[in-house]
Amino acid sequence: MTETQRKPRPRELGIPFGVLKTGPNNAITDVDGVLVGQVTLSDDAKGMHTGVTAIIPHSGNIFKHKVPAGVFLGNAFGKMVGYPQIKELGNIETPIVLTNTLNLAAAIDGLIDYTFSFEDNGDVRSINCVVGETNDGTINDIRARFVKPEHVREALQNAKSGPVEEGGVGAGTGTKAFNFKGGIGTASRKLDANMGGYTVGVLVQSNFGGLLKISGAEVGKALGGYPYQKEIESADGSIMMIVATDAPLDSRNLERVAKRAWLGMGNAGGIASNGSGDFVIAFSTNPSVRVEHSMEKLATPAQPSVRNDDMTPLFMATIEATEEAIINSLFAANDTPTYNGKVIKALPVEKVMEMISKK
Repeated sequence: MTETQRKPRPRELGIPFGVLKTGPNNAITDVDGVLVGQVTLSDDAKGMHTGVTAIIPHSGNIFKHKVPAGVFLGNAFGKMVGYPQIKELGNIETPIVLTNTLNLAAAIDGLIDYTFSFEDNGDVRSINCVVGETNDGTINDIRARFVKPEHVREALQNAKSGPVEEGGVGAGTGTKAFNFKGGIGTASRKLDANMGGYTVGVLVQSNFGGLLKISGAEVGKALGGYPYQKEIESADGSIMMIVATDAPLDSRNLERVAKRAWLGMGNAGGIASNGSGDFVIAFSTNPSVRVEHSMEKLATPAQPSVRNDDMTPLFMATIEATEEAIINSLFAANDTPTYNGKVIKALPVEKVMEMISKK
């Protein structure tokens, strides 16, 4: 989508989110080193509305230079790949790939190919691929499994810094949230020097339900989405939330950061229904806390890390950026036909702005 076609983001329309400053792009790529690549697969005639979104923590060989990470499972109705090893060892060794529920295998194959593409990984025999998913089967003909390993490789190879396309693109092409068209959304926060000067960036794949709230306005209620919708959203998708920061954090504090993203989801109105997989992965790009892969090393020297007492601004930044990323995903989306002849409508932005102005 070109800049002239891009819809205005909520912040550009005057909607406030929290109190902290954003980074220059208000995106996860504001965190130094983070790259995002997306492949969108869309063909109305085939019922194809799906894709891939790849988040790369740094441009080097991640398998050899792993980054610390933490995971939080808000509601674990999901099929995330790689969780046990992240939980056990506290790091990730591949980029994070997001796609749909039935294309996890293709994502794994693409990540293996990507890891093997590094010359100094010639001795690698085991890879803990990290793949997240949501079920886009309401819009996309998910059983057709359109995503192939080459699409994953393309997303990884084309990953870049700078602005990130939002809405119905990449892994968000066929998703919906709060019964409107959802998708990819991103936001960031830059802390002042007296709070460490760190950056926090969030990217979401929104495909979940609840009672939508925007800037204090009960949007979902006003638009007739509730009460008792489907006996409170019994099987309504999922959300993947990816949090990046340049703060030197260990896996324990990254898990604490991940938990705060869930609060941001709640601020937007998410309810974590029984049929929703609400997963958060948080990682640090700070070179000082990377885990160097070496079979000769039996231990890694202790690295400097942010003190527990200094974590609160990072928590606040995560909450604010997550909430804004979710709302961004809705504002950027467009009406989308489903594989079985229906249409999932985009959020009616003009009506939302009227509600907010009357608050």
